[in-house]
Amino acid sequence: MRAFAHDIYEYPLPRGHRFPLEKYRLLRAQVEGNERIVVSDARAATWDELALAHARMYIRHVERGELTRREELALGLPWSPQLVERSRRSVGATISAASAALAEGVAANLGGGTHHAYPDSGRGFCVFNDVAVAARLLHEGGRVSRILIIDLDVHQGDGTHFVFRDDCRVFTFSINGFGNYPFQRVPGDLELDLRDGTGDDEYLARLRALLPEAIRRSRAEVCFYLAGADPYIGDQLGRLALTWQGLACRDELVRDALATANIPAVVTLAGGYADPIEDTVAINATTLEVFAGNESHRHIDALGAASSPS
Repeated sequence: MRAFAHDIYEYPLPRGHRFPLEKYRLLRAQVEGNERIVVSDARAATWDELALAHARMYIRHVERGELTRREELALGLPWSPQLVERSRRSVGATISAASAALAEGVAANLGGGTHHAYPDSGRGFCVFNDVAVAARLLHEGGRVSRILIIDLDVHQGDGTHFVFRDDCRVFTFSINGFGNYPFQRVPGDLELDLRDGTGDDEYLARLRALLPEAIRRSRAEVCFYLAGADPYIGDQLGRLALTWQGLACRDELVRDALATANIPAVVTLAGGYADPIEDTVAINATTLEVFAGNESHRHIDALGAASSPS
């Protein structure tokens, strides 16, 4: 499986900031030893590519560092030239992964899933919306007609829902935590909100019930999968209670359903805020192993799960 990374482009954060920037470097180091995953550096999305999903004025304000204090607070990240470069490469990674997935069946961004970014604003640690840009680029190039977005980050992808609210070519399916950010929701095509503390059994049962419906209704030719690590019980911002094993089962359900339907998969990793950060890295690495066809789940075993998922 081909995977695209942008970890070498770092940006300054205040001491104690909750965004786990280090996880991307740790994840790349983890997966580069996997013979089934080939990691390449991501290119930067062009300004014209970004404009497929974002307002030109917003793009200019980001490029020039002209965000207002209120806009920067909503974003949750301090502006810097390095942030802009990193954000462009996060989008570029998903664009490249989409092309690779169409050619090879599956590919990944070792990051991405920045689903809170709106056309005219960044929010929730998301400057640009990588999946929205990549999906629009596929449509613009006539490469596909129908797209499915499966968003299993614990936080609703409000920005993505907003971008595609009137676009019948894109079907959005999500399972999120109800009592969590964002607190003003944007309806998607098929979604389920779960109560705080929901664990493996209920989550996986709901996913099994809804996933076939999402695939049937979408009639998709490609799927963008946001495999958030933040439904994990040890996530600081999650509020759900999935185990490492449950998250691996989640990924297997999605992988197998897409494979059965012959739908190429573009995997992005979205959120993850566990303490220690190594837990998030292990969950992300297992997601990549699942989609790369590696059944060992050695990361789960190393972290103390009783057995591999069936």
